[in-house]
Amino acid sequence: MQTNFSIQQLADSDTAVVNDILRSCVHCGFCTATCPTYVLLGDELDSPRGRIYLMKQMFEDEAPATKEVVTHIDRCLSCLSCMTTCPSGVHYQHLVDQGRQHIEETYKRPFSDRIIRWILASTVPYPSRFRFVLLLGIMGRFLKPIMPKHISSMMTLVPYRLAKKSPVDKPQIIETKGKYCKRVALLNGCAQTVLAPQINEATVRLLSRFGVEVVVSDGAGCCGSLAHHLGKTNQSINQAKANIDAWTREIELRDLDALIINTSGCGTQVKDYGFMFRDNIEYAKKADKISEIARDITEFMVELNVEFTSFKDIADQRVTYHSACSMQHGQGIKSQPLQLLSAVGFDVMEPLEAHLCCGSAGTYNILQKEIADQLRDRKVANISLTEPTIVATGNIGCITQLAGEIDAPIVHTVELLDWATGGPKPFGIK
Repeated sequence: MQTNFSIQQLADSDTAVVNDILRSCVHCGFCTATCPTYVLLGDELDSPRGRIYLMKQMFEDEAPATKEVVTHIDRCLSCLSCMTTCPSGVHYQHLVDQGRQHIEETYKRPFSDRIIRWILASTVPYPSRFRFVLLLGIMGRFLKPIMPKHISSMMTLVPYRLAKKSPVDKPQIIETKGKYCKRVALLNGCAQTVLAPQINEATVRLLSRFGVEVVVSDGAGCCGSLAHHLGKTNQSINQAKANIDAWTREIELRDLDALIINTSGCGTQVKDYGFMFRDNIEYAKKADKISEIARDITEFMVELNVEFTSFKDIADQRVTYHSACSMQHGQGIKSQPLQLLSAVGFDVMEPLEAHLCCGSAGTYNILQKEIADQLRDRKVANISLTEPTIVATGNIGCITQLAGEIDAPIVHTVELLDWATGGPKPFGIK
């Protein structure tokens, strides 16, 4: 794609990156076939190629974002299916991230939209605040019919009860139960610690069982992805810096073999820290190191190359694996979860249209509920065709989006791996 940036514009690092990405696009349109919003809506501007054209003009003209641009960029899930499909290697992730930042800086959204985005950015990444808001939601559930649209959308996702705080989710060193072989840090995260603390508990048990010492680092918290995808770059950068500082201290004190992440959306973000801090003299080298050692839990377990002996009689359990977009497209992790689930004895399958998003996409199922619901229903229909007894996935957002919609429990992949190798049966499984 031909671009028309001036020499002065290209002196800016972000603009230079945008220029390189735009020039790598050859207009082939392969991306349209795998873009969930284009598949649903059939609008060229709701495809990656259409959004690329809109952003190109906006960036070249150095113009404030228009309502049209905002509408179509907001409808993008950042599922990154287009990146998996693209034969030219167009790095759409970095382009749309830059577009969202530009929108946040130049476009004044309607008041209600600004409020809901502020609430999301100010609560979800902070476990104590998020827990408090969910408790209010549980108590005020009967008010849902009279609430504004966006608030009502959030209420739909409020659980009926909250789990107790987990002892795992505080700074500590958890020694291995087996013969020591590795030392890792665990990103215990933010929303997941409130919504599903059992996922971190299962992760720690699994790692410990196979000789891995686990560190929960003081000062580490939200990966920054939620703020990042809302275009709130400063907040995202500060959250990333806190993590980088915390994990760098661990590396300097006792070294780390890996940084374990069990929420695929967070994994995509952390693995991009090196790019985020590429121009930061103080953080560039440290960020590169963190991105280099970051591993999804399934990725790490395959690399650990353990020989599984299944302790549970699970052969009659049919597991349908739903691959989160941030797992398969964001991180390129496709075979590892399937390989592990099969290795411990499950009968594993994938649904049709496995490449399409379930509609969760961070805060998308709140901000774009109508499209998110359509994608959820499509995903549920395809999963149901496989007649699973269990549905597994590697992202808390997908679990929240699909829970209660399928006639089978949906759990994190690591919960099944933990159960199959000696841990407790995940809640809801018969």
